[in-house]
Amino acid sequence: MTTPTNERHSSLGFGNLWAVVMSAEKPKNTSESVLLHPLDTAAAPEPELLCIFGTGDLGRSLGQRLLQSGYRVVYGSRRPTSCGPLPQGTQVMSHAAAAQSASVVFVCVHRENYEFLETLAPQLRGKVLVDVSNNLKKNLYPEANAEYLQRLIPGAQVVKAFNTLSAWALQNGPSDANRQVFLCGNSAEANQAVAKTATKLGFTVLDRGSLSAARELEDFPLQLFPEWRLPLRVAVGLIAALFFYVLIRDVIYAKVELGKDISFRIMVSLANKVFPIVSLIMLSLCYLPGVIAAFLQLYRGTKYKRFPDWLDRWMLCRKQLGLVALGLAFLHVLYTLIIPIRYYVKFRIAASTVLQMKENQTKEFNTVWAWQGDSFYSTGILGFGMFLLLGITSLPSVTNALSWREFNFIQSKLGYLTVFLCTFHTYLYGWNKFLRPSSYKWNTPPAFMLSLVLPTVVMVLKLLLLLPCVDRRLTRIRQGWERTDPKDDSRKSLLA
Repeated sequence: MTTPTNERHSSLGFGNLWAVVMSAEKPKNTSESVLLHPLDTAAAPEPELLCIFGTGDLGRSLGQRLLQSGYRVVYGSRRPTSCGPLPQGTQVMSHAAAAQSASVVFVCVHRENYEFLETLAPQLRGKVLVDVSNNLKKNLYPEANAEYLQRLIPGAQVVKAFNTLSAWALQNGPSDANRQVFLCGNSAEANQAVAKTATKLGFTVLDRGSLSAARELEDFPLQLFPEWRLPLRVAVGLIAALFFYVLIRDVIYAKVELGKDISFRIMVSLANKVFPIVSLIMLSLCYLPGVIAAFLQLYRGTKYKRFPDWLDRWMLCRKQLGLVALGLAFLHVLYTLIIPIRYYVKFRIAASTVLQMKENQTKEFNTVWAWQGDSFYSTGILGFGMFLLLGITSLPSVTNALSWREFNFIQSKLGYLTVFLCTFHTYLYGWNKFLRPSSYKWNTPPAFMLSLVLPTVVMVLKLLLLLPCVDRRLTRIRQGWERTDPKDDSRKSLLA
C-alpha cells in the first residue's frame, strides 16, 4: 500500500518528479524552484480586429499591411462570396456583420457609393469610421467627403486619414522620412485610435485638428507638384527665352547675313548652349535669396522681423531649383559626350586635315590654348562633381544621416564653391570672345555672357558678406543681438 505522497509521485512524469524532489530540499520561494516550476502564463491577448469596407486595390493593400503589422482583418462586401482575391488570413462577410465585429472601420469606397452606409447606422453607432476617399477634382461637392459621411451617420465618429497614401505605398510601407499620414476628426479618442494604428504601420502621424480640415486633406492628392511649380515655370521660361535668343543669333543670322543654312545645329548645338546657361542661372537663384536675406538682416539690425512673402516663397523652393539645375547640367554633360561622334564634327575635322595637306602646312602647338582647354574641362568636371554632391545630400535619406553642421557645410560652403567653379568654367569658355567684335552679332552679346551676370552678382555679394566687419555683425544678429533704434532711445530718455 502506498502513501498519499507516493501515489502523487507515481502519477507525475520524470521531469515533475525531479522538481518535487528539488522542492523538498529547498524553500519553495527560491529562484531555483521558480525556474523548475514554470507558472502557467496567461494566454497572449488576441490581436485587435479591424474592419475594411471595400475590396478594391486600396482596400486589399491596406488589409495586407494591417496583417503584416499584427492586426486581424475582416472585410465587408456586398458580395462576400465573389469579391475577388484578398490577402490570406482575412475574413469576408456582409457589411452589417463586419461592422458589428470591429470597433474601427476603414471606409475604402467612393463617395458616390456612401448611400448604403446610411442603412448600417445602427451597426455603426459608436464606431470609428476612417474615411480614405478622394475626389477627381477640387470643389466637386459642396462639403468634404468626411463631413458628408459624418452627416449620414451622426452616431459614428468619423476620422479623415490615409487618403494621401497610394495602394503602392501601403503595400511597401514607409520608404522615406516624408511618408506621413494626415488625419483630422472631431473626437480626440477616435483620432488617437487611428493615430495608434498608423504609427504601428510605420507611418508618421500629423493631426490637423477637427473634421473641418477634411477638405484640405482631400485636396492634397489633387495637387500636381505644388513645390515644383515655380522652379519648373522658371526653368521653362528661361529655356524658351534663351532658345529663341540663340536661334536668332546663330541660325537666323547665318541665313540672313552669310547665306548659310545651319538649321541642323538646332538639335544638339543650340540645346547644348541653352541647357548649361539655364543650369548656371538656376544654381545662382538657389543662393541669391540667402544673400538677400543676410543683407535684409543687416539693414534691419535684427533677425526677428519676418521676410517678405516673395522672399519666403523663394527660399522654400531652393531645393527644387537646385535639382532642376542639376538635371539640366546632366543633360549638358550628355550632349557634350556625343560631340565627337556627330557627323558635322567629323566632317569639319576631316576637311581641316585635307586642307592642311593640300596647302602643305601644319599648325603650331599653342601652349596658351592648351592651358585654356584643360582648365576649361577641369573646372567643368569639378563643378559637375560638386553639383552631384549637393544633389545627393538633398535626398531625405542622406539628409537624415547628416548633422546640421555637416549639412550646412555641404549645402552652404561647398554650394558657393560649386557656383564659383561653374562660373569660372563659363569665363574660361568665353576666354577672348569678350573682346572679339565678331562675337556680338547684330550688336547682341553671346548667350553665355548673359548667364554670367547673376552668378557674378551672387559671388560679389557673398564676398562682401565675408568681410570681417560685416561677418561679425551678421553673426551677432543671427545669435539674437538687435540694434537699438535711436528714436526708441530718445523716447526712453524723455520718459525717464
